[in-house]
Amino acid sequence: MGTSNDHDAPPSTLLQDLNVTVQKSSMVFPSKEIERKSLFLSNIDKVLTFDVETVHFFGAHKDFPPHVVAEKLKSALEDALVVYDFLGGRLKVNNDTKRLEMDCNPEGAGFVVASSGYRLDQIGDLDYPNPAFAQLVHKNKDFLKQGDVPLCVAQVTSFKCGGFAMGISTSHTTFDGLSFKTFLDNLAALAANKPLPVTPCHDRHLLAARSPPRVTFPHPEMLPISSHLPHSPESTNIFDASTEPLHFNVFKLTSSHITKLKQEATCGTTRVTGFNAITAHIWRCKALSADDNPNRSSTILYAVDIRSRLNPPLPKSYTGNAVLTAYATATCQELEEGPFMKVVEMVREGAARVTDEYARSIIDWGQVNEGFPNGDVLVSSWWRLGFEEVEYPWGKPRYCCPVVYHRKDIVLLFPPVGGGDGVSIIVALPPKEMEKFHGLFYKFLR
Repeated sequence: MGTSNDHDAPPSTLLQDLNVTVQKSSMVFPSKEIERKSLFLSNIDKVLTFDVETVHFFGAHKDFPPHVVAEKLKSALEDALVVYDFLGGRLKVNNDTKRLEMDCNPEGAGFVVASSGYRLDQIGDLDYPNPAFAQLVHKNKDFLKQGDVPLCVAQVTSFKCGGFAMGISTSHTTFDGLSFKTFLDNLAALAANKPLPVTPCHDRHLLAARSPPRVTFPHPEMLPISSHLPHSPESTNIFDASTEPLHFNVFKLTSSHITKLKQEATCGTTRVTGFNAITAHIWRCKALSADDNPNRSSTILYAVDIRSRLNPPLPKSYTGNAVLTAYATATCQELEEGPFMKVVEMVREGAARVTDEYARSIIDWGQVNEGFPNGDVLVSSWWRLGFEEVEYPWGKPRYCCPVVYHRKDIVLLFPPVGGGDGVSIIVALPPKEMEKFHGLFYKFLR
């Protein structure tokens, strides 16, 4: 991004209504009989009961018009519900343990075929966080009976040009980002009648709490529900939707911007990662855009994959949520006046803190407490997950993005349209805070 005016306002071509018409809604059932059983959910899984919605855009393909894609995708999903036997099931509370579980049953996933009245090139910049993209993911889950909530719903929406969007909504209890990428790879292979590239590991007892639980570290990054006071800004669930009006924007860092941030943060031989530099940059901008109190403490949260950090390590094919929130805390004065390398170092130290014992301690904390992550900004990185690299029979996606949600404290990192080493940063803030964030974002890049 060369100037500070590139994304001051939504693109003039932004459509607020994609003119989507649902042609057919149905259920998809496992292609083979599956064993009826209950699947244990870890303490990480069981707090992530909200849906994750992604949209994958594809250009026209002469051999795969949208109706053929819909048929192949539906068939592939039927086979996927055998491999991922919990995905066609439902969440339920175990009457004996009072824990949330997945009831692996053949009730099925949702499948929707829809069409838009526009061409793909008419709906605007694909990487702009357009709330209208929510029309490409099906919201109404009452497919067969009132109150039924499938864990997975897929929607294929065709555009007038022959291109299409594949919208997928899954309960976050089913996958984290890495395991969802594996799911997409497997789904693409099933659609092409190829062997599965990865056999998923569904044993979520690998992240069960110890008995008895041993909380061996303080966990200020978690807030027990018992201390959640209504209307207290210090105790807001970061996953809650905001009630105030928000502006959505995308900020783009080129590879040269990222290199500059890394150089500014480099001291001696310590290696600075692009993620740590970007996260520190976002932290400064978000904290200082909130208010002018230099003594206010700000805590940033960011996801850390624990698969390789545990002893023994989790299988890379582990299906559930194997991500914890690392944290760093500083005053706004430290963030504004201190050296940038210090801010980056705090982010690095936060991630380094998540060892095997620390991860086990926080999982055990979740056994003793009901609670949620506690901070004033969460950076969720989809930057290197590789959704856009999935090879479907009809080719790779032109772009993949989340459906933006009304949460002002979650910042998303995503790869730019067309690939490359840059990053797109999706931000939602109240108008005045967005204005300050925008100014700080480019001020700190100079």
